[in-house]
Formats: sequence, structure tokens, C-alpha cells
Amino acid sequence: MFPGGMNPKQMKQMMSRMGIKSDEIPADRVIIEGGGKKTIIEGPEVMKMTVQGQVVYNITGGKVRSEEAAAIEDTSGPAEISEEDVDLVCEQTGVDRDAARKAIEDSNGDLAEAIIKIKG
Repeated sequence: MFPGGMNPKQMKQMMSRMGIKSDEIPADRVIIEGGGKKTIIEGPEVMKMTVQGQVVYNITGGKVRSEEAAAIEDTSGPAEISEEDVDLVCEQTGVDRDAARKAIEDSNGDLAEAIIKIKG
């Protein structure tokens, strides 16, 4: 139950009158990354609200756990390296395409890190 004894339907009608649009987003998990840690919320309820042009996400419920970011396995797979990325690293460092591609791979696709590693 919402504050003041208001039921969810009444709350949604009131928010609509105030120009607040809300939508429920189906989610199995929410991951928040920052400060070298990941906070993972399993089974959350996620609401997206638009208030005066600003988008606000409200996450409630679910089981919460925190882990070091490095300890969580990246399941996105290897990043594809575009030819433009290789060209940029070659231009910035003067190395050949193979060395540029290897530096990008070693830096997990982070071009700035690849350039810094090559320039030493």
C-alpha cells in the first residue's frame, strides 16, 4: 500500500494528472557498476518515470549482492575491432596494423589504453 492509504491505481492516476508518465520495465537483473564494484539486483521491479522531460528509474525489491568488478566474468564475448579503430591507433602511434590490432585486443577494445601502452 502506498503512503496515505492510496492504492497503486489511484497513485498512477494522480501521477498522470501531474504530468508524470510511468512504465514498468520487465527485468530479471539490474547491474550497477562504479567504484571498482558491481551491485547486482536479482528479480527487481523497475519503473521508468518521465518527469518534466527527465527520465528516472526506480528499482525496488529483489536480492542484492555486491562483488568486485574484476571478479565478475564478462559474458559479452570478445569485442569486435573495427578497421577504423586499427587505423586510429596506427595513426597515433606509427606502428603497423598487426601491432595496433594486438594492442587493442590486449586493452579489451580501449583505444586510449592501447595507444598509451604502445607509446609507453
